[in-house]
Amino acid sequence: MPDVTVDARTTTDRRSVLLAGVAASAALAVPTGLLTAPPAAASARRGDPFTLGVASGEPAPDGVVLWTRLAVDPLADDGLGGMGERHTDVEWELASDERFRRVVRRGVETTGPELGHSVHVELAGLRPGHEYFYRFRADGAVSPVGRTRTAPPPTSMAPLTMCFASCSQFEHGFFTAYARLAEEEPDLVLHLGDYLYEYVADDYVTQPDNVRDHVGPETTTLAGYRQRHAQYKTDADLRAAHAVAPWLVVFDDHEVENNWADDVRELPLDPAGGDFADRRAAAFRAYWENMPLRAAQRPDGPDMQLYRSVGWGRTAAFHMLDTRQYRSDQPCDDAFPATCDARDDPAASLPGSEQERWLADRFAQSRARWDVLGQQVFFSQVDYVPGEARGFNPDAWDGYTASRDRVVDSWVQAGTRNVVVLTGDVHAHWAADVKRRFDDPGSPVVGTELVSTSITSGGDGSETTEDTAGQLADNPHIRLFDNRRGYVRTRFTADELTADFRVLPYVQRPGAPVETRASFVVEDRRPGLNPA
Repeated sequence: MPDVTVDARTTTDRRSVLLAGVAASAALAVPTGLLTAPPAAASARRGDPFTLGVASGEPAPDGVVLWTRLAVDPLADDGLGGMGERHTDVEWELASDERFRRVVRRGVETTGPELGHSVHVELAGLRPGHEYFYRFRADGAVSPVGRTRTAPPPTSMAPLTMCFASCSQFEHGFFTAYARLAEEEPDLVLHLGDYLYEYVADDYVTQPDNVRDHVGPETTTLAGYRQRHAQYKTDADLRAAHAVAPWLVVFDDHEVENNWADDVRELPLDPAGGDFADRRAAAFRAYWENMPLRAAQRPDGPDMQLYRSVGWGRTAAFHMLDTRQYRSDQPCDDAFPATCDARDDPAASLPGSEQERWLADRFAQSRARWDVLGQQVFFSQVDYVPGEARGFNPDAWDGYTASRDRVVDSWVQAGTRNVVVLTGDVHAHWAADVKRRFDDPGSPVVGTELVSTSITSGGDGSETTEDTAGQLADNPHIRLFDNRRGYVRTRFTADELTADFRVLPYVQRPGAPVETRASFVVEDRRPGLNPA
């Protein structure tokens, strides 16, 4: 359907206030320029169904996915958000202006309990490289307004501002970093996993003092995962980050269970009993219901097609990887830090052999200036034990060295112009030069890795730890470590990539400011980090 303007419906809108990043219990705020409509009288009688906000994702040159999920009681134990078994017609509108005077699309979607009362609107036929605004109506209420954009035309070299983040443990702090990310008003947001955590309240392995608690037991059922996703989205700062720009998402482990690997659980017994495949299916279903993903990503039981490529003109190609669903079991008994011969097993794979071949094909066919891997766990080698002894993380690519070598060789052999690996998981900012072989001092630098710290996981953090100096000395390819919370802001142009590592001084109380801890530049055709 072509992008045409139709008359907007008559509505009463008011300008939203700038998100101040104050207590997460404050009234919903969204970044400057977005509008939120007051609820109608019917909403007051039934409760506001848009308590979980709105989101968009999967931008293409001609389209995008619009998302919302209805919940008048987000923390309901049955995971249905107080909406019960009924079905609801949800109207949606897309406009080229924030006041909806130029509505270009509208329609109706019906949702119900089989979808967790979620709505996924897949649009096509829109203008490339264009900003849009969207909203929903249901039960007499009007949702907050979201802003989104389509990707530029396939031949465009338009600059791109992209922020990426990971690891938001609800109990460990306030989501102020999401608020500060929203204030950046990026073109695109990548979330690289651990969007939520599965634990029952006060049951995290490395536990700072909680500032708020999870509701419900450990998530093992569909109702539990739905409830946990809803609890996270009751946070106004997270809702604001979703509303400001389209997202690309991939899960890591905690969206299901810590350190899971394919069909292998972390622990031998599920705390609620039952089969791990059932738990995985429940987690995948709830994840899809709560993210702005396409129907192509809708899971089929315990299987979900999550790895995919998304282009941003000729500027960048984002290859979103799944490093959990197909991996071999972790070596070294999954101890940390550890080393063992099984780390170098050529038969082992982190992404699985099929995904390795898919990625090699993406490299071979790419015409993008920057090929970007959106993935979950540390790609570069990291010896965590200072001094002569060695110790690695077998849950990361260091547990699958032959698999990492094959991936690196695939981009080198394809002549891929610029490769940048984006990583989450480790709750600290890191930046590293990717070498073709890390144990060979003469091996060339063939790419760049940028690792985002956590949004909250681990609490306030610190600039350094007692091991920082020794770890940096033992890993000379690593150029930055910082243990504060935050996110990474990037700027892609035809000539260079700039990365700003943004940090907050605290997250265990609300309202923290943000600052840039370090900045690096990567030049076109010159892999490696240069201080900005």
